[in-house]
Amino acid sequence: MPRLSLVVPAYKVQGYLSECLESVLGQDYADFEIVAVDDCSPDGSGAILDEYAAHDDRIHVIHLTENVGLGRARNIALEKARGDYVLFLDSDDTLSPGALSAIAGRLETAGDPDVLIYDYVRTYWDGEVRPNQRAHLLTDADGEVFSLAERPQLLDLLQIVCNKAYRRDFIAREGLSFPPGYYEDALWTYRSLIGAERITVLDRVCLLYRQRREGGNILGTVSRKHFDVFEQYRRVFDFLDTHEDGARWRAPLFRKMTDHYLAVLDRPGRLPQDARAEFFHRAAADYRARLPEGFTRPGGARGKKYALLERDAYAGLAGATAAVKLRNTVRGRARTTLGRSRRSAMNLYYRSQLRLPRDENLAVFSAYWSRSVACNPAAIDAELARLAPHIRRVWAVHPDAVDQVPEGVDHVRVGSREYWSAVARATYLVNNVNFPDSVVKREGQIHVQTHHGTPLKTMGLDQQKYPASTRMDFGRLLERCDRWDFSLVSNRFSGAVWERAYPCSYTSLETGYPRNDVLLNSTAEDVRAARRDLGLGEGTTAFLYLPTHREYRRDFEPRLDLVRLAERLGPDAVLLVRGHDAHPRSGRLAELAADGRILDVTGSPAVERLYLAADCLITDYSSAMFDYANLDRPIVVFADDWDTYSAVRGTYFDVRAQAPGAVATTQEELAEVLCSDAWRDERAARARADFRRRFCDFDDGRAAERAVRHIFLGEPLEALPPLVPLDERTPAPQPGPSREASAPISVPTSQR
Repeated sequence: MPRLSLVVPAYKVQGYLSECLESVLGQDYADFEIVAVDDCSPDGSGAILDEYAAHDDRIHVIHLTENVGLGRARNIALEKARGDYVLFLDSDDTLSPGALSAIAGRLETAGDPDVLIYDYVRTYWDGEVRPNQRAHLLTDADGEVFSLAERPQLLDLLQIVCNKAYRRDFIAREGLSFPPGYYEDALWTYRSLIGAERITVLDRVCLLYRQRREGGNILGTVSRKHFDVFEQYRRVFDFLDTHEDGARWRAPLFRKMTDHYLAVLDRPGRLPQDARAEFFHRAAADYRARLPEGFTRPGGARGKKYALLERDAYAGLAGATAAVKLRNTVRGRARTTLGRSRRSAMNLYYRSQLRLPRDENLAVFSAYWSRSVACNPAAIDAELARLAPHIRRVWAVHPDAVDQVPEGVDHVRVGSREYWSAVARATYLVNNVNFPDSVVKREGQIHVQTHHGTPLKTMGLDQQKYPASTRMDFGRLLERCDRWDFSLVSNRFSGAVWERAYPCSYTSLETGYPRNDVLLNSTAEDVRAARRDLGLGEGTTAFLYLPTHREYRRDFEPRLDLVRLAERLGPDAVLLVRGHDAHPRSGRLAELAADGRILDVTGSPAVERLYLAADCLITDYSSAMFDYANLDRPIVVFADDWDTYSAVRGTYFDVRAQAPGAVATTQEELAEVLCSDAWRDERAARARADFRRRFCDFDDGRAAERAVRHIFLGEPLEALPPLVPLDERTPAPQPGPSREASAPISVPTSQR
């Protein structure tokens, strides 16, 4: 029987769940269990729970077949909890280091109280940490135990259950359970504090209470569900009517009720505008029905709002509510955004175009800051031509990329009048990065963020922990991301990262990456054509070396002695070397390419054709490994500077431990791998299979079709082609008829 049971409900939290679980599993106190509930979550939360449970038998997972909501999910977990004490931890929150030791220690010194209250801080996306403003109520004297009657000021603490530990037999004795609906913590909190005979406090921050920028927090959700607060307080006052000591708590809880109703009215972004008057009148009715005899209103502005409720005078409150502030804020933001566009775009011309009607059949595409016509946007463009030819496609490009625009497709040069007209009037804007800050998201426009890889390195807000890798203005970044309507996802791992790194209100589409369709749909002739374009002979083994960008390096210099490596590989092997887009073209690389066994393919616009042509990928920390894995061909990881790279940029996992194949940390090791069978042996194949199961979830060859049919043609998700299971997919054929079973590369003794 564990000492502590932690109840962790999970619903649409795949971006935060691992961090939550790690904060518990990393504690220096081990006598606990986690009872996790997958509340029929539509994302990867359930799979994440199962993965952790498979590695730690203290985690028990309950999968629900329908979504029941936070309160009922907690109730279901309570039925399975076995610990002496129950703690509730929301799956986007975390525990501070040492929290469980401190909690267990206080429970012991206090002689197993009914309830322990501990401190918390609010954490925000920008790194801000705000302490509990009423932390002084948690000061204690050597584990003192008391009742609420002795310290009634505890009612002024935030009405949440996640900063408390409850003795399990106390929960059973009081018959505590969570009601359905919003604000479910109110009833539980008041009933438990009033019913507890022995309460103690812990003046230590144990809970890091995440304030999510978008989603997951009812306080930031515009909905009529906020009317649930009336039913919750009906339950509270029904409880007081039946409790032997209920009369003494009527006035304090009346005050809490009134403050809570006013908070819902005062806070922007909760009630729909057309529901505010109705809410006020409901609140006024409760106020007058439950007004205790002899109740004294507070002073100041708060007291005036009490008086307005008592008179049911909505008109008097409306002028003082946050609705006006909200309208002013929205207008101010619009003026700020338009002000930026005036300064950085074409001033009056752009503004005039924004006033014109949108073109329902116009789509603007951009990729890699308009430097090329490539990646997911290009694949969507091609599929759009097939499925929706009535939509006019326009590429935004810089002058040196004009020749990449497909024949028959329009283009505009970035910064031109035609460019600003197109982005102002298009209904669809598709990009694998962000459009410039000066682009205004107008009503009715649909922005599609396709991304351009699976992240091994930290992205978005996660980069805040690694300031040496970026000078990004994260506030401006999120303003750009606020324009997204759709975010394309290639695997569940990416989906979890994007939702945490870019916490905005877009819809994640698990379509797969359109650019990878070609890796599943290409034929043997397509593979031969890709090799012919590079001049690769029939018997040639092509190794594609594709390193990533280093923030601590200004230009691209291969970390390998390519000439020496080419000599070791022998005359039947060719190194295809592709520098990162962030680096200028290397003159040294051009020199090395002169003898034909090293080919500089940095300028090749379609990296997917290089994938088709290559027998094996050599990379370090590039997202190329995730795409190339769809081909189920050998991958070798060259991780010579992992410690430096991961410290400077930050990474989501150790690629050396979870590599898709053989790993080398020196040039000599790499040469040995490539000159033996290690790059394609059974061990490498097993590693690649594990990697594919984790990162090739949705890339089945129909990603572009799903994206076009849902986004451009409006087809519902359930009508889209179902995902083909990984084991049933057929990647593009290997470059040669017997490549997979071929012998190791023959290396002459003179070249060893």
